[in-house]
Amino acid sequence: MCLFQFTARRLVSQAHCGLKASSSKKHKFCLEMARPSSNMADFREVFAKAKHIAIITGAGVSAESGVPTFRGAGGFWRKWQAQELATPGAFARNPSRVWEFYHYRREVMLSKHPNPAHIAIAECEKRLSKQGRSVVVITQNIDELHRKAGTKHLLEIHGSLFKTRCTSCGNVAANYKSPICPALAGKGGPDPDTEDAAIPVENLPQCEEDGCNGLLRPHVVWFGEALDPSVLTAVEQELDLCDLCLVVGTSSVVYPAAMFAPQVAARGVPVAEFNMEATPATNRFSFHFPGPCGTTLPPALARHETEIIS
Repeated sequence: MCLFQFTARRLVSQAHCGLKASSSKKHKFCLEMARPSSNMADFREVFAKAKHIAIITGAGVSAESGVPTFRGAGGFWRKWQAQELATPGAFARNPSRVWEFYHYRREVMLSKHPNPAHIAIAECEKRLSKQGRSVVVITQNIDELHRKAGTKHLLEIHGSLFKTRCTSCGNVAANYKSPICPALAGKGGPDPDTEDAAIPVENLPQCEEDGCNGLLRPHVVWFGEALDPSVLTAVEQELDLCDLCLVVGTSSVVYPAAMFAPQVAARGVPVAEFNMEATPATNRFSFHFPGPCGTTLPPALARHETEIIS
């Protein structure tokens, strides 16, 4: 069955799986599965046999690189939280302010580097590809640290800070300019007392396609926007194929990404969660390894003694 054919009722029932005692076989099974293992040796045995590994990553994998999340208490840029700025409406009302926010984030990210978790994933992908095995990274992050670390097979479901999309012609392009346009140089300071730069639209980033000159926007999925169908299709195909799934540094509360690993687990595929703490989905997984991803992930993905390296 295709992963995305699960009904809402099925998802709700899975969410409650293991929370209530029941005499039915189904609920007994759920109770048994509600105790994920933290035995690394057992995980390593599963890892050694996996041919197609899907790794789903979230903000937690980048937090150890010093990347601000703009979520939760204190997650403000000036006096706004991300959900107040990362919307089509906010951009339509004040594109200068939104571009200041994203310019600030781009400049911050240019100073950040992959941490041991990013590197472990990239090295694992490279090593396993020589054995005819595959690793795909499905990330909610827009910081491109996986790409910096060397990951090749990468699906960025929320887009990238370093891509732009034209609001006129729709062209998507990589953009690593610093600053992204002259008018934003020195702008974007996060201090609450900082005044808006109020940059005229014609001085904000413009499309460079011949004859266009349309206003560019960050190529990221904003609140209220749908994910790219082509990316979702690719994710679906990878999750249907995988025989091992890792969930790394994600709270499992942001949809639709929060559905991915539980649906893989529902068809009997081992899922291992690497996170600072348990999440709402933890009890549906085979393994849970608490702690910083940069500490727990490298030994999990290191070469297994049974691997044959050509």
